Amino acid sequence: MQFVFDFSHAHERPPKDLKDLLGGKGANLAEMTSVLGLPVPHGFTITTDACRAYMNGGWPEGLSDQVAKARKRLETSMGKVLGDPADPLLVSVRSGAKFSMPGMMDTVLNLGLNDESVVGLASQTSDERFAFDSYRRFISMYGRIVQDIPADEFDGPLEQAKESAGVKSDAELSAGALKALISDYKAVVQKHTGKAFPQSPDDQLRGAIEAVFGSWNGPRAFAYRNREKISHDLGTAVNVQAMVFGNRDDNSGTGVGFTRDPATGAQGAYGDFLINAQGEDVVAGIRNTLSLSALADSFPDVYSELMGIFSRLEGHYRDMCDTEFTIDQGKLWMLQTRVGKRTGVAALRMAVEMTQDPAIKLTKPEALMRITEDHLSQVLHPQFAKSDLKVIAKGLGASPGAAVGRAYFSADDAAKYGDQGERVILVRSETSPEDVHGMIASQGILTSRGGLVSHAAVVARGWGKPAVVGAESIKISNKSFTLADGTTVSEGDYISINGTTGEIVLGEVPLVNAEAPKDLTTILSWADEIRQGKVSVRANADNGPDAKNARDFGAQGIGLCRTEHMFLADDRLPIVRRMILAEGPHDEERALEELRQAQKVDFVEILTAMDGLPVTVRLLDPPLHEFLPDVETLLVKEASTGLSEDEEKLKKAALEWREQNPMIGTRGVRLGVLKPGLYEMQVTALMQACAQRVKDGGDPIVEIMIPLTVTGEELEMARGWVEGAIDKVASQDANLALLKDKVTIGTMIETPRAALRAFDIAQYADFFSFGTNDLTQMTFGFSRDDVEGKMMTAYLEKGLLKRNPFDTLDQPGVGELVALASERGRQLKPDLKLGVCGEHGGDPESIYFFVKAGLNYVSCSPFRVPVARLACAQALI
Repeated sequence: MQFVFDFSHAHERPPKDLKDLLGGKGANLAEMTSVLGLPVPHGFTITTDACRAYMNGGWPEGLSDQVAKARKRLETSMGKVLGDPADPLLVSVRSGAKFSMPGMMDTVLNLGLNDESVVGLASQTSDERFAFDSYRRFISMYGRIVQDIPADEFDGPLEQAKESAGVKSDAELSAGALKALISDYKAVVQKHTGKAFPQSPDDQLRGAIEAVFGSWNGPRAFAYRNREKISHDLGTAVNVQAMVFGNRDDNSGTGVGFTRDPATGAQGAYGDFLINAQGEDVVAGIRNTLSLSALADSFPDVYSELMGIFSRLEGHYRDMCDTEFTIDQGKLWMLQTRVGKRTGVAALRMAVEMTQDPAIKLTKPEALMRITEDHLSQVLHPQFAKSDLKVIAKGLGASPGAAVGRAYFSADDAAKYGDQGERVILVRSETSPEDVHGMIASQGILTSRGGLVSHAAVVARGWGKPAVVGAESIKISNKSFTLADGTTVSEGDYISINGTTGEIVLGEVPLVNAEAPKDLTTILSWADEIRQGKVSVRANADNGPDAKNARDFGAQGIGLCRTEHMFLADDRLPIVRRMILAEGPHDEERALEELRQAQKVDFVEILTAMDGLPVTVRLLDPPLHEFLPDVETLLVKEASTGLSEDEEKLKKAALEWREQNPMIGTRGVRLGVLKPGLYEMQVTALMQACAQRVKDGGDPIVEIMIPLTVTGEELEMARGWVEGAIDKVASQDANLALLKDKVTIGTMIETPRAALRAFDIAQYADFFSFGTNDLTQMTFGFSRDDVEGKMMTAYLEKGLLKRNPFDTLDQPGVGELVALASERGRQLKPDLKLGVCGEHGGDPESIYFFVKAGLNYVSCSPFRVPVARLACAQALI
């Protein structure tokens, strides 16, 4: 098997389409080299096949020989030899997965330097300081990444060297000081590994390649893939590339540029650069950067060439591109390009504007496929509710939206307190990939250093987390930061940040939801055009305000109205308890009548908000003990202070209704069997609400869902109750005479048996609605209330599950049941309507499956309706 390809290799397909094999970075380097002919330093890519083989069985057979031959070709093309004591070739070794994972895996620069070649580099460049600075950087990077030596083991000697030399920056260290520092670094390596720092370029290259392979399964990469829903078995490619140097002199530099603004989507180049620096200096936030537009002043010819390349790249990729470049003594080199990550606002704007750009000519379906769930979530980010705030400091607004939380100064603390439910703001001098777990747990991110393409900025934008970077006026020390006026913010203090404006405010600022940009309306209207007549999006809503919100977000009805939520209101719960405690039929009927009146009011509100759209009302589902006080609490009170007469009755009822496993106990249709008056009351209230809406000129459309049926006989009996109640009300109200025949009756499929016996149940159903929350629980045997946390984390980390099945539909298992029940139900009843109303109804990956399975609608929370509208269209595309 061929594991290694030169950037210049002539592939049968465009290299940019070979990301599965070459990884994103390698594919784009090959595209720039072999297709576009751009100035790219020569190199080669070790494929993802090699990484997967390495993870499964160690170093692949034949890889050493292929790498050696590729290295020889590289040396020939560059006219230099790796490790040559007279004129050495130096290379970088970088990761490059199919999907961009910025900073999550490892990179080694300046590989090929040793005690002899560093002298040759100094001679060839006539710059001893540059050569020895490159060598000390290489030892430190190789030691950290390949040999697992803690970074602070190298930071200490560096700080001591600067202190001894009386300088503040490592750029001010002399060649002599750097030579002494190299000796200190090599002593660190000897101490930690028991061996001298490797001098052989072959050993260095093998070690770096293995380190990059190994970093695929590193903790930060694993956490990132979980967050981004990237498969753990893809593996990474490795790119070995000839080094060019932005830190050679003041006629050199390095930078990161975007062909459009990744924060706003505005046309025009955007980015950062540094003079006399390496690429890691730009993204690490160690030095404060210059704007890309300033490049025109320092390097006008290079700037002009770069703008031409930007134009070619955007036209070729038909998208905004993110690039890395280096200027080596006045010569421009392109080190990387990829389709750039962007904020939600930018994604929407670019998608719309690129349909009108004659150089790109994006189609509407292509524009829709550019938008992700995170993009839509970001444009609905909260903002500060007021503007007259005392701003204590200001940085660069790197990722839009506002966040409020307690300040924590380490990723571990942020993760710890975030997992405990606290709102957290992670405050760091700069972030690194080691901080990713703390960033995930945080509401927002604040750094005192770094630019708009620093690690913190890029990761926060990708995740839609508000971030402020480069806030130089805050001075961080241990677990606090101070300002010039002496104000101190300590760990646990509340701060508020505005990732749009860069403002930092002391204390908790009230937040409000942002107004969606007009481009969102355009994108969703295009999505609706594609969905029209094929699949609709409903919302789960249990009251008038939620129903109105859902309609405002574009919901085409209610897919799940949980009537039990109405019962839990403060003024309803006592009535429910009186019904449960009723000592005879008369008392129970009185309580049910009170509930009927209350439920009618609720139903009128919902039907008014959803006038002309279908509303699926689920009859009471949870076990009755949920409406009673906790038994243990009552027993403790009984033992300590005693119970009142009413409390004694509640304890007796709680003990009577208590079950060992209530989630598969007396709930759903089983409640109707034991208390038939309960469902009759609910249907009566609903139909009377419909009559009220007709009288008021409304157009109510109702669907009645009977929960947790597992046999056809159950649904047949329950349908009889419902139809009897409808007929009874219709006989008393002329407004319902025509409406009653339009009412549909169905059930929720939420157990494996119901799915398997769908043809039995479909005889008595007008629709199936899949309750994927319970269906997942019962298929896996997991309790969704208990499985989250340690158990699920362990299962994901060990690869026992690829995804949390409560987040994304388990298609091999639960998905098969959904597909089987859909097929069997429609075999018996071709016009059977199918929908889904579990949490998976708002998950784009799950929606893709539901649409392909032929479901008529998906239903989700009101705020996820825009996501579902887009996801349905994308599935159809």
